[in-house]
Amino acid sequence: MEPIIQIKDVYYRYAGNEGEETTALDGVSLDIRKGEFVAVIGHNGSGKSTLAKHINGLMLPMSGQVIVKGMDTRDENLIWDIRQVAGMVFQNPDNQLVATIVEEDVAFGPENLAVPPEQIRLRVDDALKAVKMLQFAKSAPHLLSGGQKQRLAIAGIIAMRPEIIILDEPTAMLDPSGRKEVMDTVHYLNEEEGITIVHITHFMEEAIRAHRVVVMEEGRIIMDGPPREIFRQVSELREIGLDVPQIAELAYELKKEGFPITGDPLSTEEMVNILCP
Repeated sequence: MEPIIQIKDVYYRYAGNEGEETTALDGVSLDIRKGEFVAVIGHNGSGKSTLAKHINGLMLPMSGQVIVKGMDTRDENLIWDIRQVAGMVFQNPDNQLVATIVEEDVAFGPENLAVPPEQIRLRVDDALKAVKMLQFAKSAPHLLSGGQKQRLAIAGIIAMRPEIIILDEPTAMLDPSGRKEVMDTVHYLNEEEGITIVHITHFMEEAIRAHRVVVMEEGRIIMDGPPREIFRQVSELREIGLDVPQIAELAYELKKEGFPITGDPLSTEEMVNILCP
C-alpha cells in the first residue's frame, strides 16, 4: 500500500529583502503511512511549518511533488478534495473559530461541504464527543479556556471527516493544562479513530509518544526515526539548538558520570524502573 502522504524532493523559497530569497524547504522527501503519528521538530526557521502547509495545499512546491492520498497538490481541480482528506489546525485557536455558539462552529465545515442537515447533526455530536466537549455545545466559544478552544478547533476539523490532521504548533499558546488536554485528544484520534497525525511542535515532550520523529534544520530533514532513537542523540540535537525531553537528558548526563543506565528511557516510569529494578 502506498503512503497516504508522499513528499518528493520538494523545494520552496520565500522572497526576502532586496530581491534575496530564503530557502524554506531544500529538497525534502518524506513518506507517511496511513495511521502514523509523525512529530516534526526543529527550531524556528527550520522549515517545519512550511512543510505542514504543503501537505494540504496552502503552499505549493516550487519544484518536487506533494501527493496526498494519490492526489497531487499542484492540481487546482483536486485542492478541495485534498483539504477534505487533510485538515489543518493552527497555533491560535481564536483565528479558527467563526461562530458564536460551539455547535454552530463545528457545523460550519460540513455545511460548506453541502452535507445533509441530519448528517451534520450527527457529525457535530460525534466530533464534540471525540474531543470531550459535548457539554459545551450551547456555549459561546469566547468563554472557553485556551485548551478548550483548541479542542473545539479540532472538532471542527473532525466534523469534516478527514483521514489526516496536520497540527501546526497547536499548543504553543496554551498553558501546561491546556497542552495536556489537546495532546490527549490528538492521541485519542490517532489511536482510537485511526486518523493519521502530522504534529509540528517545539515541545520535545510532545514528540515522545509519536511513532516517528522527524528533525528539520535549514529546510532539510536531518533525522527521521522512532523517538527513542532520535532522543538518544542528545549532543547532536544540542548542536542544532534543540532541547531533549528531560528524562532523556537526565539519562545522558548520568551515563556521562558513569552510572549504569541501560537503554534509552523517555518517561519517569522507565527511569524509575532502571534505577530501582
